Amino acid sequence: MVEPVRIALDAMGGDFGPSVVIPGAAQFLDRKPDSVFIIYGDTEKIAEHLNAFPKLRAASKVIHSSVSVGMADKPSQALRAGRRVSSMWMAIEAVKSGAAHCAVSAGNTGALMAMSKVCLRTMAQIERPALAAIWPTLRGRSIVLDVGATIGADAQHYVDLSMMGAAMARALFDIERPTVGLLNVGVEEVKGIEEVKTASRLLQQIDSPLFSYHGFVEGDDIGRGTSDVVVTEGFTGNIALKTAEGTARQITAYLRESLTRSLINKIGAFIARGAFRELKTRLTPRETSGAVLLGLDGVVIKGHGGIDANGFSGAIEIAHGMVRRALLQKIRDMMALAEEQVDGQTVAAAAPSERPLATGQ
Repeated sequence: MVEPVRIALDAMGGDFGPSVVIPGAAQFLDRKPDSVFIIYGDTEKIAEHLNAFPKLRAASKVIHSSVSVGMADKPSQALRAGRRVSSMWMAIEAVKSGAAHCAVSAGNTGALMAMSKVCLRTMAQIERPALAAIWPTLRGRSIVLDVGATIGADAQHYVDLSMMGAAMARALFDIERPTVGLLNVGVEEVKGIEEVKTASRLLQQIDSPLFSYHGFVEGDDIGRGTSDVVVTEGFTGNIALKTAEGTARQITAYLRESLTRSLINKIGAFIARGAFRELKTRLTPRETSGAVLLGLDGVVIKGHGGIDANGFSGAIEIAHGMVRRALLQKIRDMMALAEEQVDGQTVAAAAPSERPLATGQ
């Protein structure tokens, strides 16, 4: 019998807390009954919602925390006030102790990243973690990272992001050899800042069976799905993410305004209501409701702060998938293979007198 996936939930995170977290978990459990939950937060507030879902209540353990991290708290403030006692920290610590396989929170992004890095630490060879988003495209879905975990990057960090993003694509999309593109101001090799150009040269040298380097991609290539993974640093990635979300809302508002402007438009909208429902689903798919904190020695998923129950259910589904598809091991395998290749190239490039001598032993 397959072991259930143990999922730790920060019930107090996000704009709506247990009123979204509990119904979202109940929705998810209906789809994936091979799951159990450890729910952290104010037990009284959690019980108000949990009692309405007997199936979820039977599959859950609730642990009280009187401290919750505010959405406006600075990461340093959240660490000082919430370390070891907040619902967010306790959910992350459950992953560290092995009580849970993964943690999900819709809380403060900066606080979640800071607490996760302090509690779980980064994986070997990973200097800085990243926030990876699942992006709807014309071809299906892509992974974009970093979308806000850390600002700025050197060439090696771009390479690390490429490895982690490719491993996530293999785990989530079941793609044997995903393509990786570096976000740039043009596709020509001479364009872009030096760190990005250096990273491109490094990636070209890695001949990996686990990913394929596509080259530079531009901003409009993200929505096209030109590559399975798009790599950039956190400042640019976060702007791209917020721009895409704002554009989706703008298009929705324009459509709503146009379709209610006259009686004829309203009749047309009624006839085409199925197509509009499909458009809404494609613009806001459940699978894009959570971002993965990559590079940590544990699986942590960040749900959007204003998420609804359906969206939080999707964030839990991402966490479940990352556990079942062994995301962490895929990242370790990817990093180890890249390191072997880089070491091999270094040896091959050395002068004969500098190469290790064969001993015959």
